[in-house]
Amino acid sequence: MRKPFTFWDFQCREFPYDLERMCRHAVDRSCGQLVDINVENFGTDELLRHIADSSSQPKRLRLVRCYDISDEGLSEVAAKLSLLEELDISYSLLSKEALEAVCRCCPHLKSLKFNNRWQKYRACDEEALVIAENLPELRRLQLFGNKLTNDGLQAILDGCPRLESLDLHQCFNVTLTGNLGRRCAEQIKDLRRPHDSTIDYEFDASFEFFSDDEDYYDDNDYEYFEAYDDPDY
Repeated sequence: MRKPFTFWDFQCREFPYDLERMCRHAVDRSCGQLVDINVENFGTDELLRHIADSSSQPKRLRLVRCYDISDEGLSEVAAKLSLLEELDISYSLLSKEALEAVCRCCPHLKSLKFNNRWQKYRACDEEALVIAENLPELRRLQLFGNKLTNDGLQAILDGCPRLESLDLHQCFNVTLTGNLGRRCAEQIKDLRRPHDSTIDYEFDASFEFFSDDEDYYDDNDYEYFEAYDDPDY
């Protein structure tokens, strides 16, 4: 029996070869046995389309810092990735539209990472509701720097009853107190809270400041963020 093919860890843009071409060649040679694929830093719409058009149905896909993958590109191929069980979308330009397309087409997802750097947006639960409404089989969820609120978290807990691991690092619109805090503690075996240390996080966890409304910041924001960025905080 042929051993499942794994293509993994071409991660650096400065790698002295054409990584996209190498990846295409590896996908072609996988003979339909592709299981894991990581296109960190060099994924494009065209490469994603090539992967989806191959005879393989990968179970694990890592799209980290893939700024050349668009909402339209991922949405277009989502239906051809229906057997995905693990998906990592971190530090990308992908929005709620692409996430929704994937969640609707990949109901077997057990692990999802949809991460960003904390930016002071106004609270928004759109992404949380997409996850809650489409991924009942989800076991592990990481939403680093997301702008969801307690309402969005409540929806996720209701819609993903098998959830065991939840990472809410820097989700500062969430307040884990009262009944919601107790429910998280009871339902989630591995819970990372918004203010927990990020020392073991694999990416840069520093803050970005962004808002369309200049009045959205108050005078204490910068002092607070400077304190939080202190490793002794």
